[in-house]
Amino acid sequence: MKTHNKWLTAPLAAGLSAALLSGCGTEQGGSGDSVNGVRVGMSDEILATDPAAGYDPGSWLLFNNVFQSLLAFPKGGSVPEPEAADKCGFSTGSTVYSCTLRDGLTFSNGNKLTSEDVKFSFERALRIADPSGPAPLLSTIKSIETPDERTVVFHLKVPDATFPSKIASGAGSIVDHREYPADALRTDGKATGSGPYKLDSFGDTEATFSANSGYRGTAKAKNDGITLKLYRGDRSALSKALTDGEIDVAYRGLSAEDIAALETSETTDDKGIQVIQGSSAEVQHLVFNMKDPVVGKLGVRQAIAHLVDREALVEGVYKSTATPLYSIVPAGIAGHNTAFFDTYGTPDKAKAKKALRGAGITDKVKLTLWSTPSRYGPSTDEELKAIAEQLNASGLFDADVKSVAYDEYEKDIAAGKYGVYVKGWVPDYPDADNFTAPFFGEGNVLGNHYENATITGRLLPGTAAVTDRAATADEYGKLQDLVAEQLPLLPLWQGKQYAVARQDVTGLEWTLDSSTVFRFWEIRKG
Repeated sequence: MKTHNKWLTAPLAAGLSAALLSGCGTEQGGSGDSVNGVRVGMSDEILATDPAAGYDPGSWLLFNNVFQSLLAFPKGGSVPEPEAADKCGFSTGSTVYSCTLRDGLTFSNGNKLTSEDVKFSFERALRIADPSGPAPLLSTIKSIETPDERTVVFHLKVPDATFPSKIASGAGSIVDHREYPADALRTDGKATGSGPYKLDSFGDTEATFSANSGYRGTAKAKNDGITLKLYRGDRSALSKALTDGEIDVAYRGLSAEDIAALETSETTDDKGIQVIQGSSAEVQHLVFNMKDPVVGKLGVRQAIAHLVDREALVEGVYKSTATPLYSIVPAGIAGHNTAFFDTYGTPDKAKAKKALRGAGITDKVKLTLWSTPSRYGPSTDEELKAIAEQLNASGLFDADVKSVAYDEYEKDIAAGKYGVYVKGWVPDYPDADNFTAPFFGEGNVLGNHYENATITGRLLPGTAAVTDRAATADEYGKLQDLVAEQLPLLPLWQGKQYAVARQDVTGLEWTLDSSTVFRFWEIRKG
């Protein structure tokens, strides 16, 4: 799997809480308003309207609402259920997956949706293989058969029990074969799907959606349209929009300080503002270059693991808007354990010193921690400085922090220039496979030169073949324990999801879960 845009994006909108608490402003109409319309503001950009090209949070938000997939994640759930399909299932182990489509499916343009469109959509994404697209998630597809208009049969190259979760994500979006070129991306900025919403307009600063009256699926729309305001990283503009009543919801534009201030303020309710918290599977790790002359030594990595105080980080830097993470599979995902806590416990200077001495190291260890706030947010520098201070306070390290722009950061990681650096991850689908295979499988996205034959040869292919995902817990436990022992990375924290909205907005709790699907249809105003 390649490096892609699903890396954790920056927390945004510094100063939002101060603006909100100082006054609410006057309700104003916006373009795309309707009787039951909801106006949502977001700091992320939508980088693509064509499912063959998008692999970023903003684009997948559009895909999940405009396009149908064969399966979808139910609200609050992590096991995909039929959506465009009436039923799906494996046969011949985990290498043949068949789906039967619902009756009466049509695209928003009135065209009939059949198995031909499903086959076309998947083969098109694989054929185009856009560098910023989801083709890697579909790489286990060998061939697709369509014996009739309602039946689709996927033949897989290898057993892949996570295939249902992969095609329930934005990667599984079904497009109209009459409106999309088979070998190239659609370039008119339009989108033709069969999902609960139609994309009516799309521009640099705004996208408007209306409920799709021809939709046939499991979603029940509680509004008749969404206006999505795009602030493209402009935190002050997002803040002012909510303050002035130009939007009803601020999503993916909240800093830790803002959220903490809003949650503890006595005036939040008086101002007609509510903070909605949901679960999240976004994670952040400290990554070690296994070929580095310093942290390439296990004793150095063990010493760091014995000294990093996650509790202090999430409280001091992230104001408890994240939780400490003690394994590579986050809490709430089947198979999660606490391997790093079990192995290293609470911070312990004596154990850190013993680890260094065991590696024959008696001098202070000089170390640079590398950061990139342009990708992971302004708190990232502060976080790594806090880690450096924790290491230096032990008297065992002489650590500092350097911060660079994201493009330079990625190039330098690929060139092996960094010993220790930070990486975040937004999952493609809520399964332990998506927190292990991309990091420890072939061509891993961490770029840290870690290889383990037990993981790549037995544990990953073994768990991928098990259709009962709950039955993989023991094997994923072994994988997590092995990673904790060998320390190619150190898990730091698991995020929480937040939205800030006006008091008359309901349903947001059903848009903030580990599936990362922001469900337009669950939001209601008034």
